[in-house]
Amino acid sequence: MATPLTAARLVAALKAEGCAVHEVGGWRTNNRNHKGPWGPVHGVMIHHTVTGPGTDVVDLIYHGHSALPGPLATGCITKDGVVHLTGNGRANHAGGGDGDVLNAVIGESYGNYPPATHEHQGSAGAVDGNARFYGWECENKGDGTDPWPRVQYDAMVKATAAVCRAHGWGHKSTIGHLEWSDWKPDPRGFDMAGFRRDVADALALPAGRWRGEDPMPQYVNLGITQPYRLAPGAWDSIEFTSEWADETGDHASGGSVFARGPARFSGSVGLRIDGLPVGAVVQVRMSEYQGDQHRADHPIHEIIGTGGGTFAVVPLTKRLASGRSMRIRLLNQSADPVTVASVVLTVLLWKET
Repeated sequence: MATPLTAARLVAALKAEGCAVHEVGGWRTNNRNHKGPWGPVHGVMIHHTVTGPGTDVVDLIYHGHSALPGPLATGCITKDGVVHLTGNGRANHAGGGDGDVLNAVIGESYGNYPPATHEHQGSAGAVDGNARFYGWECENKGDGTDPWPRVQYDAMVKATAAVCRAHGWGHKSTIGHLEWSDWKPDPRGFDMAGFRRDVADALALPAGRWRGEDPMPQYVNLGITQPYRLAPGAWDSIEFTSEWADETGDHASGGSVFARGPARFSGSVGLRIDGLPVGAVVQVRMSEYQGDQHRADHPIHEIIGTGGGTFAVVPLTKRLASGRSMRIRLLNQSADPVTVASVVLTVLLWKET
Protein backbone atom coordinates (compact mmCIF):
# COMPACT_ATOMS: atom_id res chain seq x y z
CA MET A 1 0.00 0.00 0.00
CA ALA A 2 1.40 3.39 -0.94
CA THR A 3 0.47 7.00 -1.57
CA PRO A 4 0.73 7.78 -5.29
CA LEU A 5 3.85 9.56 -6.47
CA THR A 6 3.61 13.25 -7.22
CA ALA A 7 4.21 14.27 -10.82
CA ALA A 8 7.64 15.63 -9.92
CA ARG A 9 8.67 12.43 -8.12
CA LEU A 10 7.49 10.28 -11.03
CA VAL A 11 9.50 12.29 -13.54
CA ALA A 12 12.57 12.18 -11.30
CA ALA A 13 12.26 8.41 -10.80
CA LEU A 14 11.94 7.76 -14.54
CA LYS A 15 14.92 9.92 -15.43
CA ALA A 16 17.05 8.38 -12.68
CA GLU A 17 16.29 4.95 -14.14
CA GLY A 18 17.57 6.09 -17.54
CA CYS A 19 14.24 6.61 -19.32
CA ALA A 20 13.80 9.11 -22.13
CA VAL A 21 10.82 11.13 -20.84
CA HIS A 22 8.43 13.36 -22.78
CA GLU A 23 5.98 15.34 -20.70
CA VAL A 24 2.86 15.81 -22.82
CA GLY A 25 1.43 19.29 -22.26
CA GLY A 26 -1.16 19.27 -19.47
CA TRP A 27 -0.43 15.73 -18.27
CA ARG A 28 0.06 16.79 -14.65
CA THR A 29 -3.63 17.69 -14.31
CA ASN A 30 -5.00 15.09 -16.74
CA ASN A 31 -6.80 12.39 -14.72
CA ARG A 32 -10.11 10.74 -13.86
CA ASN A 33 -9.96 11.52 -10.15
CA HIS A 34 -13.47 13.04 -10.30
CA LYS A 35 -14.84 9.58 -11.18
CA GLY A 36 -13.32 7.61 -8.33
CA PRO A 37 -10.39 7.24 -5.95
CA TRP A 38 -6.71 7.32 -6.93
CA GLY A 39 -4.78 5.27 -4.41
CA PRO A 40 -3.61 3.67 -2.34
CA VAL A 41 -1.51 2.18 -5.16
CA HIS A 42 -0.09 -1.31 -5.21
CA GLY A 43 1.59 -1.94 -8.55
CA VAL A 44 2.21 -1.29 -12.24
CA MET A 45 0.12 -2.75 -15.07
CA ILE A 46 1.44 -3.35 -18.62
CA HIS A 47 -0.78 -2.99 -21.71
CA HIS A 48 -0.49 -2.87 -25.47
CA THR A 49 -2.28 -0.16 -27.45
CA VAL A 50 -3.81 -2.17 -30.34
CA THR A 51 -2.80 0.55 -32.80
CA GLY A 52 -1.13 0.42 -36.17
CA PRO A 53 0.91 2.78 -38.34
CA GLY A 54 -0.55 6.25 -38.83
CA THR A 55 -2.18 6.44 -35.40
CA ASP A 56 -1.25 9.34 -33.13
CA VAL A 57 -0.97 6.88 -30.32
CA VAL A 58 0.21 9.35 -27.68
CA ASP A 59 -2.74 11.65 -28.40
CA LEU A 60 -5.08 8.66 -28.16
CA ILE A 61 -3.74 7.64 -24.75
CA TYR A 62 -3.91 11.24 -23.52
CA HIS A 63 -7.43 12.07 -24.76
CA GLY A 64 -9.06 8.65 -25.10
CA HIS A 65 -12.01 8.26 -27.48
CA SER A 66 -15.79 8.59 -27.50
CA ALA A 67 -16.37 5.29 -25.74
CA LEU A 68 -13.55 5.65 -23.21
CA PRO A 69 -12.35 9.13 -22.18
CA GLY A 70 -8.69 9.67 -21.35
CA PRO A 71 -6.24 9.47 -19.95
CA LEU A 72 -5.98 5.79 -20.82
CA ALA A 73 -2.76 5.28 -18.84
CA THR A 74 -0.08 6.99 -16.79
CA GLY A 75 2.06 6.99 -19.91
CA CYS A 76 2.50 5.70 -23.43
CA ILE A 77 5.77 3.98 -24.33
CA THR A 78 6.33 4.26 -28.08
CA LYS A 79 8.37 2.09 -30.44
CA ASP A 80 11.36 4.42 -30.14
CA GLY A 81 11.58 3.84 -26.38
CA VAL A 82 10.27 7.24 -25.27
CA VAL A 83 8.05 7.34 -22.17
CA HIS A 84 5.33 9.90 -22.94
CA LEU A 85 3.63 10.95 -19.69
CA THR A 86 -0.10 11.33 -20.38
CA GLY A 87 -1.84 11.24 -17.00
CA ASN A 88 -1.22 12.01 -13.36
CA GLY A 89 -3.74 10.15 -11.24
CA ARG A 90 -6.60 7.83 -11.99
CA ALA A 91 -6.70 6.62 -15.60
CA ASN A 92 -9.04 4.42 -17.63
CA HIS A 93 -6.64 1.52 -18.14
CA ALA A 94 -7.13 -1.39 -15.74
CA GLY A 95 -10.87 -1.63 -15.15
CA GLY A 96 -12.31 -4.28 -12.90
CA GLY A 97 -10.21 -7.27 -11.90
CA ASP A 98 -9.65 -10.07 -9.45
CA GLY A 99 -9.23 -9.40 -5.73
CA ASP A 100 -7.13 -12.54 -5.32
CA VAL A 101 -4.68 -11.16 -7.90
CA LEU A 102 -4.57 -7.82 -6.08
CA ASN A 103 -3.81 -9.54 -2.77
CA ALA A 104 -1.04 -11.59 -4.42
CA VAL A 105 0.46 -8.38 -5.84
CA ILE A 106 0.22 -6.58 -2.50
CA GLY A 107 1.97 -9.45 -0.74
CA GLU A 108 4.24 -10.26 -3.71
CA SER A 109 3.38 -13.77 -2.63
CA TYR A 110 3.02 -15.66 -5.91
CA GLY A 111 5.40 -17.77 -7.99
CA ASN A 112 6.08 -17.07 -11.66
CA TYR A 113 2.51 -15.92 -12.23
CA PRO A 114 -0.24 -14.50 -10.01
CA PRO A 115 -3.31 -16.67 -9.41
CA ALA A 116 -5.68 -17.12 -12.32
CA THR A 117 -8.12 -14.25 -12.68
CA HIS A 118 -11.87 -14.89 -12.70
CA GLU A 119 -13.23 -11.34 -12.73
CA HIS A 120 -13.76 -8.64 -15.32
CA GLN A 121 -15.18 -5.16 -15.67
CA GLY A 122 -18.77 -5.01 -14.44
CA SER A 123 -18.84 -8.32 -12.60
CA ALA A 124 -20.12 -8.28 -9.02
CA GLY A 125 -16.81 -9.29 -7.44
CA ALA A 126 -14.55 -7.05 -9.52
CA VAL A 127 -12.02 -4.78 -7.82
CA ASP A 128 -11.37 -1.28 -9.18
CA GLY A 129 -7.92 -1.53 -10.78
CA ASN A 130 -7.91 2.08 -11.95
CA ALA A 131 -7.52 3.15 -8.33
CA ARG A 132 -4.77 0.67 -7.53
CA PHE A 133 -2.35 0.51 -10.50
CA TYR A 134 -0.16 2.78 -12.54
CA GLY A 135 -0.53 1.89 -16.22
CA TRP A 136 1.88 1.82 -19.15
CA GLU A 137 0.22 1.63 -22.56
CA CYS A 138 2.92 0.30 -24.90
CA GLU A 139 2.64 0.92 -28.64
CA ASN A 140 1.89 -2.34 -30.47
CA LYS A 141 -0.74 -3.66 -32.86
CA GLY A 142 -1.39 -6.38 -30.34
CA ASP A 143 -2.05 -9.12 -32.87
CA GLY A 144 0.89 -11.23 -31.71
CA THR A 145 2.94 -10.59 -34.87
CA ASP A 146 4.06 -7.00 -34.22
CA PRO A 147 7.64 -7.13 -32.85
CA TRP A 148 8.77 -5.28 -29.74
CA PRO A 149 11.91 -3.28 -30.59
CA ARG A 150 14.65 -3.77 -28.03
CA VAL A 151 14.74 -0.06 -27.24
CA GLN A 152 10.99 -0.08 -26.51
CA TYR A 153 11.05 -3.24 -24.39
CA ASP A 154 13.99 -1.94 -22.36
CA ALA A 155 12.12 1.34 -21.77
CA MET A 156 9.13 -0.62 -20.51
CA VAL A 157 11.34 -2.48 -18.03
CA LYS A 158 13.06 0.70 -16.88
CA ALA A 159 9.82 2.67 -16.49
CA THR A 160 8.31 -0.14 -14.45
CA ALA A 161 11.43 -0.51 -12.31
CA ALA A 162 11.42 3.26 -11.73
CA VAL A 163 7.96 3.18 -10.17
CA CYS A 164 8.69 0.03 -8.17
CA ARG A 165 11.97 1.46 -6.86
CA ALA A 166 10.32 4.75 -5.88
CA HIS A 167 7.76 2.86 -3.78
CA GLY A 168 10.12 0.22 -2.42
CA TRP A 169 8.25 -2.53 -4.27
CA GLY A 170 9.72 -5.68 -5.77
CA HIS A 171 9.29 -7.01 -9.30
CA LYS A 172 6.12 -8.93 -8.42
CA SER A 173 4.27 -5.65 -8.07
CA THR A 174 4.14 -5.75 -11.89
CA ILE A 175 1.39 -7.53 -13.81
CA GLY A 176 -0.01 -7.64 -17.31
CA HIS A 177 -3.60 -6.65 -18.04
CA LEU A 178 -4.34 -10.25 -19.01
CA GLU A 179 -3.36 -11.30 -15.46
CA TRP A 180 -5.84 -8.86 -13.94
CA SER A 181 -9.03 -9.30 -15.96
CA ASP A 182 -10.18 -12.55 -17.55
CA TRP A 183 -11.28 -10.99 -20.85
CA LYS A 184 -8.10 -9.06 -21.63
CA PRO A 185 -5.29 -10.50 -23.85
CA ASP A 186 -2.64 -7.82 -23.38
CA PRO A 187 0.24 -7.66 -23.60
CA ARG A 188 0.99 -10.10 -26.41
CA GLY A 189 4.41 -10.93 -27.79
CA PHE A 190 6.38 -11.52 -24.59
CA ASP A 191 5.92 -13.44 -21.35
CA MET A 192 5.13 -11.52 -18.16
CA ALA A 193 7.25 -13.88 -16.03
CA GLY A 194 10.27 -13.03 -18.18
CA PHE A 195 9.39 -9.34 -18.05
CA ARG A 196 9.29 -9.50 -14.25
CA ARG A 197 12.69 -11.18 -14.21
CA ASP A 198 14.07 -8.24 -16.20
CA VAL A 199 12.47 -5.80 -13.75
CA ALA A 200 14.08 -7.77 -10.91
CA ASP A 201 17.48 -7.51 -12.63
CA ALA A 202 17.01 -3.74 -12.98
CA LEU A 203 16.02 -3.38 -9.33
CA ALA A 204 19.05 -5.39 -8.24
CA LEU A 205 21.30 -2.66 -9.64
CA PRO A 206 21.52 1.03 -8.74
CA ALA A 207 19.05 3.19 -10.64
CA GLY A 208 20.13 3.80 -14.22
CA ARG A 209 22.62 0.93 -14.40
CA TRP A 210 20.49 -1.75 -16.10
CA ARG A 211 21.05 -1.84 -19.86
CA GLY A 212 18.99 -4.82 -20.88
CA GLU A 213 20.10 -7.98 -22.58
CA ASP A 214 23.21 -7.51 -24.67
CA PRO A 215 22.10 -8.03 -28.29
CA MET A 216 23.89 -10.39 -30.61
CA PRO A 217 26.84 -8.62 -32.26
CA GLN A 218 27.13 -8.19 -36.00
CA TYR A 219 30.10 -9.57 -37.89
CA VAL A 220 32.42 -7.52 -40.09
CA ASN A 221 35.26 -9.17 -42.06
CA LEU A 222 37.12 -7.03 -44.58
CA GLY A 223 40.46 -7.02 -46.39
CA ILE A 224 42.30 -5.97 -49.52
CA THR A 225 42.09 -7.65 -52.92
CA GLN A 226 45.65 -6.87 -54.04
CA PRO A 227 48.84 -5.56 -52.39
CA TYR A 228 49.46 -1.83 -52.67
CA ARG A 229 52.36 0.59 -52.19
CA LEU A 230 52.48 2.79 -49.10
CA ALA A 231 54.55 5.93 -49.66
CA PRO A 232 56.52 7.38 -46.74
CA GLY A 233 55.65 10.44 -44.71
CA ALA A 234 51.86 10.75 -44.79
CA TRP A 235 48.92 9.09 -43.04
CA ASP A 236 46.91 6.97 -45.47
CA SER A 237 43.57 5.21 -44.89
CA ILE A 238 43.31 1.52 -45.74
CA GLU A 239 40.74 1.00 -48.49
CA PHE A 240 39.02 -2.32 -47.88
CA THR A 241 38.50 -3.78 -51.34
CA SER A 242 37.55 -7.29 -50.14
CA GLU A 243 34.30 -7.72 -48.23
CA TRP A 244 33.74 -11.23 -46.88
CA ALA A 245 31.12 -10.18 -44.33
CA ASP A 246 29.48 -6.83 -43.61
CA GLU A 247 26.40 -7.56 -41.53
CA THR A 248 26.10 -3.93 -40.43
CA GLY A 249 26.19 -2.57 -43.97
CA ASP A 250 28.51 0.20 -42.78
CA HIS A 251 31.29 -0.49 -45.27
CA ALA A 252 30.78 1.05 -48.69
CA SER A 253 32.22 -0.97 -51.57
CA GLY A 254 35.95 -0.27 -51.72
CA GLY A 255 35.69 2.29 -48.92
CA SER A 256 37.80 2.90 -45.84
CA VAL A 257 35.01 2.94 -43.21
CA PHE A 258 34.47 -0.30 -41.29
CA ALA A 259 32.12 0.93 -38.52
CA ARG A 260 29.58 3.70 -38.03
CA GLY A 261 28.21 4.98 -34.75
CA PRO A 262 26.48 4.82 -32.46
CA ALA A 263 28.15 1.48 -31.85
CA ARG A 264 30.84 -0.34 -29.92
CA PHE A 265 33.13 -2.92 -31.42
CA SER A 266 35.92 -5.33 -30.61
CA GLY A 267 38.23 -7.18 -32.93
CA SER A 268 41.55 -6.91 -34.70
CA VAL A 269 43.27 -6.18 -37.96
CA GLY A 270 46.12 -8.36 -39.19
CA LEU A 271 48.69 -6.81 -41.51
CA ARG A 272 51.63 -8.00 -43.56
CA ILE A 273 54.13 -5.34 -44.66
CA ASP A 274 56.78 -6.26 -47.24
CA GLY A 275 59.97 -4.30 -47.77
CA LEU A 276 60.05 -2.64 -44.37
CA PRO A 277 63.73 -2.42 -43.33
CA VAL A 278 64.81 -3.98 -40.04
CA GLY A 279 64.04 -1.51 -37.26
CA ALA A 280 61.99 0.82 -39.45
CA VAL A 281 58.43 1.61 -38.38
CA VAL A 282 54.95 1.68 -39.88
CA GLN A 283 52.44 3.26 -37.49
CA VAL A 284 48.80 2.13 -37.30
CA ARG A 285 45.94 4.04 -35.70
CA MET A 286 42.15 4.24 -35.75
CA SER A 287 40.78 7.62 -36.83
CA GLU A 288 37.24 9.00 -36.49
CA TYR A 289 35.52 10.91 -39.27
CA GLN A 290 32.27 12.81 -39.58
CA GLY A 291 31.36 12.52 -43.19
CA ASP A 292 34.68 13.21 -44.95
CA GLN A 293 36.00 15.40 -42.14
CA HIS A 294 38.74 14.00 -39.92
CA ARG A 295 37.66 14.49 -36.30
CA ALA A 296 39.78 12.43 -33.90
CA ASP A 297 42.70 10.00 -33.66
CA HIS A 298 43.22 7.07 -31.32
CA PRO A 299 46.50 5.73 -29.89
CA ILE A 300 49.23 4.59 -32.24
CA HIS A 301 50.40 1.00 -32.62
CA GLU A 302 53.88 0.58 -34.12
CA ILE A 303 54.89 -2.19 -36.51
CA ILE A 304 58.68 -2.62 -36.45
CA GLY A 305 60.38 -4.07 -39.49
CA THR A 306 61.99 -7.49 -39.25
CA GLY A 307 63.32 -7.68 -42.80
CA GLY A 308 61.47 -9.46 -45.59
CA GLY A 309 57.84 -9.85 -44.52
CA THR A 310 56.75 -8.11 -41.30
CA PHE A 311 53.54 -9.25 -39.58
CA ALA A 312 51.40 -7.63 -36.88
CA VAL A 313 47.94 -8.04 -35.31
CA VAL A 314 46.51 -4.75 -34.00
CA PRO A 315 43.57 -4.77 -31.52
CA LEU A 316 40.48 -2.76 -32.42
CA THR A 317 38.21 -1.92 -29.47
CA LYS A 318 36.27 1.33 -29.13
CA ARG A 319 32.90 2.99 -28.60
CA LEU A 320 31.84 5.20 -31.51
CA ALA A 321 29.42 8.11 -31.11
CA SER A 322 26.45 8.82 -33.36
CA GLY A 323 27.42 10.47 -36.65
CA ARG A 324 31.03 9.24 -36.48
CA SER A 325 32.69 6.60 -38.62
CA MET A 326 35.96 4.73 -38.06
CA ARG A 327 38.86 4.10 -40.42
CA ILE A 328 42.34 2.59 -40.04
CA ARG A 329 45.25 4.73 -41.16
CA LEU A 330 48.91 3.83 -41.75
CA LEU A 331 52.04 6.01 -41.64
CA ASN A 332 55.20 4.70 -43.28
CA GLN A 333 58.11 6.24 -41.34
CA SER A 334 60.83 4.55 -43.39
CA ALA A 335 62.68 6.38 -46.16
CA ASP A 336 61.23 4.35 -49.04
CA PRO A 337 57.83 2.99 -50.08
CA VAL A 338 56.76 -0.36 -48.61
CA THR A 339 54.15 -2.85 -49.77
CA VAL A 340 50.99 -3.54 -47.77
CA ALA A 341 50.75 -7.16 -48.82
CA SER A 342 47.80 -8.33 -46.75
CA VAL A 343 45.07 -6.83 -44.54
CA VAL A 344 42.43 -8.87 -42.72
CA LEU A 345 40.01 -7.06 -40.41
CA THR A 346 37.68 -9.05 -38.17
CA VAL A 347 35.31 -7.18 -35.85
CA LEU A 348 32.22 -7.94 -33.73
CA LEU A 349 30.05 -4.82 -33.59
CA TRP A 350 27.13 -3.92 -31.33
CA LYS A 351 24.83 -1.18 -32.61
CA GLU A 352 23.66 1.24 -29.92
CA THR A 353 20.76 3.63 -29.70
